[in-house]
Amino acid sequence: MHSFGIAGAGLLGRLLAWRLARTGAQAQVFDAAAGPAPAFDAQGPAAFSAAGMLSPLAERDHADARVASLGWRSIALWRDIVAALPAPRPFFAERGSLLVAHRGDLPSAQRVLARLAGETRAAPEALDTAALARLEPALPPPAHAWLLPGEAQIDPLATLAALHAAAEGVAWHWRRPVAQALPGRLQFEGGDWAEFDCVIDVRGLGAAQSLPLRGVRGETVWLHAPGHGLTRPVRLVHPRHRVYLVPRPDDLLFLGATEIESEDRSPVSLKSAVELMSAAHSVLPVLAEARILRLDRHLRPALPDHLPRTVHEDGLLRINGLFRHGWLMAPALVQDALALLRQEVVA
Repeated sequence: MHSFGIAGAGLLGRLLAWRLARTGAQAQVFDAAAGPAPAFDAQGPAAFSAAGMLSPLAERDHADARVASLGWRSIALWRDIVAALPAPRPFFAERGSLLVAHRGDLPSAQRVLARLAGETRAAPEALDTAALARLEPALPPPAHAWLLPGEAQIDPLATLAALHAAAEGVAWHWRRPVAQALPGRLQFEGGDWAEFDCVIDVRGLGAAQSLPLRGVRGETVWLHAPGHGLTRPVRLVHPRHRVYLVPRPDDLLFLGATEIESEDRSPVSLKSAVELMSAAHSVLPVLAEARILRLDRHLRPALPDHLPRTVHEDGLLRINGLFRHGWLMAPALVQDALALLRQEVVA
């Protein structure tokens, strides 16, 4: 039986631990965090601060075909993962998402649609007022709207908690930061080390000494809006930000802008918060009475080409550079990584 040492207890680390546990493998996970729950302090796993949108079609606006391909695969994998987790299972829905634009932003929307036309698996569907009302009766009709079919969403917090709880037999080591991941060996801060048959490094920005990573800031607003009625994620074509509004269970709404080129971990600025909430209010006026639960921010690990990278050598596997696509791509990347490890074991 092979032993695995996993550096990083974020989304990739928990998916890997859960998958390996189901095969009966011996796995240990090491992370600098104090425990499995989020701290919302811009440290620890960025996956806790994500929206959980699974949007391979929408991401063709700025990402290439590989991201979309991994995303379509991952939606099917998430469906199976959630079904295999014990009840109560995390929220997961495949209802598509909406792209909307105000009247003055139609030229910008048309440019976005032109880029989405490169995706072969699905295409945006223009919605008139009646069609939009059938899909989202609580959404006041914007000037322009399109359905992005096949897209999905998942609850990050519940899913991360469920993966941790369901990884039976896995040893979790908290407050245990990894200084270096080497073939068959994890070196910890303080100088001690541990040996394994295989080391898997999924530390995100913690692995910056091994990969040319940079942090890309994301800012979000968590809202409580009883009776908002929204059932699908909504993306607003906006002159400055790619704004999204994502419904979650318990009358929650998650509001964010996709990326800011900055490694600043400080709290959300007044300007960002006002712009985000004004944009969301312009789409869903009922948010005027929503209550702000949290202003959050985090850094996502990005490589220069904005594509994920898997590096495999004997006794060591690295996965990193998921950028803003972590939840979109993680299951497919983990599936491919485990296939590489199976080949190594057979060899």
